[in-house]
Amino acid sequence: MKLPGPLHAVNELLAFLLELAALAALAWWGWEGAESIAPRLLLAVAAPTAAAVLWGLFAAPKARFRVPTAGVLAVKALVFGAATAALLALGRPGWATAFAVVVVVNTALATLDRRERATS
Repeated sequence: MKLPGPLHAVNELLAFLLELAALAALAWWGWEGAESIAPRLLLAVAAPTAAAVLWGLFAAPKARFRVPTAGVLAVKALVFGAATAALLALGRPGWATAFAVVVVVNTALATLDRRERATS
């Protein structure tokens, strides 16, 4: 399924915003997850940094390592799943559910769109 130009651009922008939201959720979880300032700061920096490095290595459009679509989807599931779990741990089940639903729809559309564009 190939999305028309404007919808393709909107879906790609949404994908980028979801990636940023995942990093923000992980940082928020890290900050709220510890009692004292040093572990808070460490978790708030380390959690999104680990997700960003993983993403950059395997899931980004210009990823360092090219992996099959299943590998890219596995990395996305891991990062977005961790962000969803972080929102749940923060006591935001509504946000977690909304985030997960939007991620699944966006990722499905983007994957189908990219596959179609690659073959045409």
